[in-house]
Amino acid sequence: MKEEPFVPPPGAFTRTVAIRFSHCDPAGIVYFPNYFDMFNGLIEDWYTEQLGVDYSNLILNEHFGFPFVHIETDFKIPSRMGEHLDLTLLLTRIGRSSLSVVIVGHLAGIERLRARLVTAMMSLETQHAIELPPALRAKFEAYLKRTGPAPG
Repeated sequence: MKEEPFVPPPGAFTRTVAIRFSHCDPAGIVYFPNYFDMFNGLIEDWYTEQLGVDYSNLILNEHFGFPFVHIETDFKIPSRMGEHLDLTLLLTRIGRSSLSVVIVGHLAGIERLRARLVTAMMSLETQHAIELPPALRAKFEAYLKRTGPAPG
Protein backbone atom coordinates (compact mmCIF):
# COMPACT_ATOMS: atom_id res chain seq x y z
CA MET A 1 0.00 0.00 0.00
CA LYS A 2 1.42 3.36 -1.06
CA GLU A 3 1.51 6.15 1.52
CA GLU A 4 -0.29 9.39 0.87
CA PRO A 5 2.00 12.37 0.24
CA PHE A 6 2.69 14.44 3.34
CA VAL A 7 1.28 17.95 3.06
CA PRO A 8 1.70 20.15 6.14
CA PRO A 9 -1.56 21.64 7.43
CA PRO A 10 -2.01 25.35 6.68
CA GLY A 11 -0.14 27.44 9.23
CA ALA A 12 2.05 24.57 10.45
CA PHE A 13 5.59 25.63 11.33
CA THR A 14 8.04 24.18 8.82
CA ARG A 15 11.80 24.74 8.53
CA THR A 16 14.10 23.53 5.81
CA VAL A 17 17.37 22.04 7.05
CA ALA A 18 20.34 21.66 4.74
CA ILE A 19 21.86 18.24 5.33
CA ARG A 20 25.53 18.93 5.87
CA PHE A 21 28.69 16.86 6.07
CA SER A 22 28.65 17.33 9.85
CA HIS A 23 25.23 15.64 10.07
CA CYS A 24 26.32 12.49 8.27
CA ASP A 25 28.06 9.21 8.99
CA PRO A 26 30.73 7.73 6.67
CA ALA A 27 27.97 6.38 4.41
CA GLY A 28 26.84 9.97 3.72
CA ILE A 29 23.46 9.63 5.47
CA VAL A 30 22.28 11.51 8.54
CA TYR A 31 23.62 9.90 11.69
CA PHE A 32 20.45 9.47 13.78
CA PRO A 33 21.48 11.43 16.93
CA ASN A 34 21.90 14.51 14.75
CA TYR A 35 18.18 14.48 14.04
CA PHE A 36 17.54 15.13 17.73
CA ASP A 37 19.65 18.28 17.56
CA MET A 38 17.63 19.33 14.49
CA PHE A 39 14.39 18.69 16.42
CA ASN A 40 15.53 20.89 19.29
CA GLY A 41 16.52 23.67 16.87
CA LEU A 42 13.10 23.44 15.22
CA ILE A 43 11.38 23.77 18.59
CA GLU A 44 13.53 26.78 19.54
CA ASP A 45 12.68 28.48 16.23
CA TRP A 46 8.97 27.61 16.68
CA TYR A 47 8.84 29.32 20.07
CA THR A 48 10.60 32.43 18.84
CA GLU A 49 9.34 32.80 15.27
CA GLN A 50 5.87 31.21 15.37
CA LEU A 51 4.72 31.83 18.94
CA GLY A 52 6.53 35.15 19.48
CA VAL A 53 8.20 33.87 22.67
CA ASP A 54 11.95 34.45 23.02
CA TYR A 55 13.19 30.92 23.75
CA SER A 56 16.62 32.05 24.91
CA ASN A 57 15.00 34.47 27.38
CA LEU A 58 12.89 31.65 28.83
CA ILE A 59 16.04 29.69 29.58
CA LEU A 60 18.65 32.32 30.39
CA ASN A 61 16.55 34.92 32.23
CA GLU A 62 13.38 33.18 33.39
CA HIS A 63 15.22 29.93 34.23
CA PHE A 64 12.81 27.53 32.55
CA GLY A 65 13.94 24.41 30.74
CA PHE A 66 12.13 22.23 28.21
CA PRO A 67 13.78 18.80 28.27
CA PHE A 68 12.65 15.93 26.11
CA VAL A 69 11.13 13.34 28.45
CA HIS A 70 10.13 10.89 25.74
CA ILE A 71 11.13 10.43 22.10
CA GLU A 72 10.27 7.76 19.58
CA THR A 73 11.17 8.07 15.93
CA ASP A 74 10.33 6.08 12.83
CA PHE A 75 13.08 6.42 10.23
CA LYS A 76 11.55 5.58 6.84
CA ILE A 77 13.97 6.89 4.21
CA PRO A 78 17.57 8.04 4.80
CA SER A 79 18.48 11.66 4.19
CA ARG A 80 21.80 12.37 2.51
CA MET A 81 24.37 15.11 2.46
CA GLY A 82 23.38 17.87 0.03
CA GLU A 83 19.63 17.38 0.45
CA HIS A 84 17.28 19.91 2.03
CA LEU A 85 14.88 18.25 4.47
CA ASP A 86 11.69 19.98 5.57
CA LEU A 87 10.78 19.57 9.24
CA THR A 88 7.19 20.32 10.27
CA LEU A 89 6.11 20.71 13.90
CA LEU A 90 2.63 19.64 14.96
CA LEU A 91 1.03 19.26 18.39
CA THR A 92 -1.06 16.37 19.62
CA ARG A 93 -1.62 17.22 23.27
CA ILE A 94 -1.13 20.01 25.78
CA GLY A 95 -0.73 18.73 29.32
CA ARG A 96 -0.38 20.43 32.69
CA SER A 97 3.38 20.91 32.23
CA SER A 98 4.07 19.11 28.96
CA LEU A 99 3.58 19.20 25.22
CA SER A 100 3.20 16.20 22.96
CA VAL A 101 4.81 17.07 19.64
CA VAL A 102 5.07 15.34 16.29
CA ILE A 103 7.88 16.35 13.96
CA VAL A 104 7.62 15.13 10.38
CA GLY A 105 10.71 15.16 8.18
CA HIS A 106 9.71 15.27 4.53
CA LEU A 107 11.10 16.00 1.10
CA ALA A 108 9.01 16.60 -2.04
CA GLY A 109 5.91 15.29 -0.25
CA ILE A 110 7.58 12.04 0.81
CA GLU A 111 7.73 11.43 4.55
CA ARG A 112 11.22 10.39 5.59
CA LEU A 113 10.84 10.29 9.34
CA ARG A 114 8.30 10.91 12.05
CA ALA A 115 9.22 11.69 15.64
CA ARG A 116 6.79 11.70 18.51
CA LEU A 117 8.16 13.47 21.53
CA VAL A 118 7.10 14.92 24.82
CA THR A 119 8.78 17.97 26.24
CA ALA A 120 8.10 19.18 29.78
CA MET A 121 8.45 22.65 31.23
CA MET A 122 10.64 22.69 34.31
CA SER A 123 12.22 25.14 36.68
CA LEU A 124 15.97 25.18 36.18
CA GLU A 125 16.30 26.23 39.81
CA THR A 126 14.32 23.37 41.38
CA GLN A 127 14.78 20.81 38.56
CA HIS A 128 11.06 19.94 38.82
CA ALA A 129 8.23 20.15 36.32
CA ILE A 130 6.06 23.25 36.59
CA GLU A 131 2.65 24.10 35.24
CA LEU A 132 2.59 25.85 31.86
CA PRO A 133 1.96 29.58 32.40
CA PRO A 134 -1.50 30.64 31.11
CA ALA A 135 -0.07 33.00 28.46
CA LEU A 136 2.17 30.26 27.03
CA ARG A 137 -0.63 27.68 27.20
CA ALA A 138 -2.86 30.06 25.23
CA LYS A 139 -0.24 30.29 22.48
CA PHE A 140 0.03 26.48 22.32
CA GLU A 141 -3.75 26.13 22.19
CA ALA A 142 -4.05 28.71 19.41
CA TYR A 143 -1.40 26.87 17.37
CA LEU A 144 -3.15 23.52 17.88
CA LYS A 145 -6.51 25.04 16.91
CA ARG A 146 -4.99 26.63 13.79
CA THR A 147 -3.12 23.55 12.59
CA GLY A 148 -5.24 20.70 13.97
CA PRO A 149 -3.87 17.66 15.74
CA ALA A 150 -1.03 15.77 14.08
CA PRO A 151 -2.23 12.91 11.86
CA GLY A 152 -1.10 9.34 12.50
